[in-house]
Amino acid sequence: MRKSDLVKAVARKVQQPESHVSTVVNATFDAIREALASGDEVAITGFGTFRISERGAREGRNPQTGERITIPSRRSPSFKPGTQLKRAVSGEAAAAD
Repeated sequence: MRKSDLVKAVARKVQQPESHVSTVVNATFDAIREALASGDEVAITGFGTFRISERGAREGRNPQTGERITIPSRRSPSFKPGTQLKRAVSGEAAAAD
């Protein structure tokens, strides 16, 4: 599913124009992005948690030359799914209904 498909699905579900839903979806993604950039965690109950993971510097090899290189440390976004999302994906939610 692409973002445009998500917008269409939500627009159908809430019976609103796609242009309005697109604005809301974009604002949601912007808010998550800004929170992560400032070091905050975004927890959406029943869905999951977005957070920043710190990766330390490490040594690697250039695959073309085999030369050793230092890979610098970096911050990377990560997502941990919530229990309800895990159950929905695994089919447990359907079995419980």
